[in-house]
Amino acid sequence: MVIAPSRAGPRRVAIIGAGLAGLACAQRLTQAGLSVRLLDKGRGPGGRMSTRRIQTPLGEASFDHGATAFTAEDPAFRDCVDGWILAGHAAPWPEGGAEAIVGLPSMNAPIKALAEGFDIEWSAQVTGLAREATGWRLDVSGRGAGSEGPFDAVILAIPPEQAMPLLAPHSFDLAVYAAMARSEAVWSAMVAFDDRLPIKASSLGGCEILAAAIRENSKPGRSGPEAWTLQATSQWSGRNLEASSTDVAASLLEALEQRLDRSLPAVLALQAHRWRYARPARATSGPIWRATVGLGLCGDWVVGHGVEAAWRSGVRVADRVSGLVSSALEQVVEVHAAS
Repeated sequence: MVIAPSRAGPRRVAIIGAGLAGLACAQRLTQAGLSVRLLDKGRGPGGRMSTRRIQTPLGEASFDHGATAFTAEDPAFRDCVDGWILAGHAAPWPEGGAEAIVGLPSMNAPIKALAEGFDIEWSAQVTGLAREATGWRLDVSGRGAGSEGPFDAVILAIPPEQAMPLLAPHSFDLAVYAAMARSEAVWSAMVAFDDRLPIKASSLGGCEILAAAIRENSKPGRSGPEAWTLQATSQWSGRNLEASSTDVAASLLEALEQRLDRSLPAVLALQAHRWRYARPARATSGPIWRATVGLGLCGDWVVGHGVEAAWRSGVRVADRVSGLVSSALEQVVEVHAAS
């Protein structure tokens, strides 16, 4: 069902960031009859739901090196996930826990499905916003024409550290909210072995360095050599934020060997990736939409942490923009969340 936006509301909306939050927002706004344009600095859909593929002598290994799994507790998000499962884009992951779900055949499959049909420009980093008489214009690097617009509204679906400098010249309260939020960094290592590790567990951690070790082959639809994603603790990642990826990968591999207390099989491939804005450092609550200037925020950091929080935040701000949720009601929700 398409719900027409208010005559006084925005008609054309730009969304900066095409991860799950931005795409959920775009889907909701499109259903409400608005025109949406997304710009993302990445090369393709995924964000923290990305999958890294590495060639090895025993074939291709794949790693969900950001979000390794997710759950669906909110009824509306559960309906969305059920749709993904029905379409073959996601599946339960029993070895990850009773409620664990993963993308199928890789974690970024739901993102790819959501992105289809939207007006998205990849490799386009927004470096500034300008408010003109006709609406918002976006300064965009990474392509020939540097300006994009006009738009009636702009939604920032990016980490708070990236949102704050864009917001600061135009909305003090949104900028302050973003400045108060803070992200934790996490290092992930991806390692492929020539033989299966002699353990049954698909997830283990519990030491100063290693927060979790995920056996990718235990997930549905996965094949290839024995592949593990190793995620460092946020404390260790913070202390080693600027370390080389080679050193980090070696440290996480050593931590795995010490955790298992046995020698590991031969390594076929080993890489590391730094997620500088991996997850919110603390719970936050603040404004998400300012109709007077036409600026909004979404991202998991706005309502919590993880895949479900990202989706909920995109839907939440979209309902504000399209007028499906009144400003007074949203203020009540924000006050309740802060209490």
